[in-house]
Amino acid sequence: MVSTRRSYALAIMAALVLSMVFCSRVIGQEIGRRTAFKVCADPYSLPTSNREQQGYENKIAQLFAHDLGLPLQYEWFPQRLGFIRNTLRNNDTPDGGYKCDLVMGVPERFELAATTKPYYRSTWTLVYVKGRGLDEIHLPQDLINLPPEKKSRLRIGVFDQSPAAHWLSQHGLMVYAIPYPIMSGDARVYPGQIIEKDLVGDKINLTFVWGPIAGYFAKQIKAHEIVVIPMRSEDTIKFDYGIAMAVRFGEKAWKEQISQLIDKHKEKIHAILADYGVPLIEH
Repeated sequence: MVSTRRSYALAIMAALVLSMVFCSRVIGQEIGRRTAFKVCADPYSLPTSNREQQGYENKIAQLFAHDLGLPLQYEWFPQRLGFIRNTLRNNDTPDGGYKCDLVMGVPERFELAATTKPYYRSTWTLVYVKGRGLDEIHLPQDLINLPPEKKSRLRIGVFDQSPAAHWLSQHGLMVYAIPYPIMSGDARVYPGQIIEKDLVGDKINLTFVWGPIAGYFAKQIKAHEIVVIPMRSEDTIKFDYGIAMAVRFGEKAWKEQISQLIDKHKEKIHAILADYGVPLIEH
């Protein structure tokens, strides 16, 4: 009987030891044995990222990689349908390892991966070129209250299925809208072109764009003053969103390490975002 109890106790201890060894290996694989800081990113999506690493997500990735003492490595794929499957979840490699380990920017509570807490929050914006007859618009309500004669001259570029499309419909302004697809069939077409080309070129005279895009291109365009007005969420329309980072489900230690880097470099991250003109709102 004593022998049986002793054998049982030894078996439990052996199981615990094996469990500890397994856990230490997993943690080692997640953190200690990384040979590169591998980021999943869009090659054509300024201001977030591009292949030349000119976006603010690229700058934050460089900051984190330097902190960890790891070389920065990218897996490039357009951030649209199939992005996570072809990057973060893709282990079709000679050694069975994943092609990349971190997405630098996804909406909070993203369903396809495990997310950190948001590291910034921004909002959709109303955008126009100053000096072309719309300077009296300082708030979204001013657009709603324009006199009929001025409304008749509106050419509003609006992405389909966007919060702005719902807002325009709700306020009786869709009749002045010029629709744009929210995602082009060409991965090289970036959303900022609606400002850089069509707004500046006077194809449209007003548009609604995600804040980081609007703020960035407003800073880049030197020949005109671009007015950027943040939108406020309403009871039935949400304009502001928190942006987080994403890792694979189950990689708790890696997610925690990224969360610690976000906290550690909060001020530097916000300085990078400010340098790119990202309009930030309180969490």
